[in-house]
Amino acid sequence: MSVDIREIARRDREELWNKGDLSVADEIIAPNCVHHINDPITPALGTGPEGAKKAVSTYRHAFPDLHITIEDMIAEGDRVVVRWTSRGTHNGELMGFPPTHMKITVTGIDIYRIAEGRIQEFWLNWDTMGFMQQLGLEPLPARAMA
Repeated sequence: MSVDIREIARRDREELWNKGDLSVADEIIAPNCVHHINDPITPALGTGPEGAKKAVSTYRHAFPDLHITIEDMIAEGDRVVVRWTSRGTHNGELMGFPPTHMKITVTGIDIYRIAEGRIQEFWLNWDTMGFMQQLGLEPLPARAMA
């Protein structure tokens, strides 16, 4: 039986992130999965399903109404690219930042490498600066304020 790699990527965003069903991480993420996340605010949360569970728990605690909409999904070979939009209200502490009660909208792109029915590697690129600006945590660039 062939595994639909798009379904695995969909389950990551819709079941794990949107519903907060942490058990899904054990089903779809390889134990040694590497999470390639290079942004100024996300701490290293580990690898494999446990790293994913920590990330989901961290953001869902801060944004209890978090919802991610999959805008586009493209699959080729062992890769799936997902373009998404995330919305939520900052009602809980996030990495030392107290709740702002601000509603935010953030976009991002994931790239998954999937083999043997599980996510083996994961790359994330998201608008961290826009995220921080919407929460009032970073000043706007001078040209944006002009």
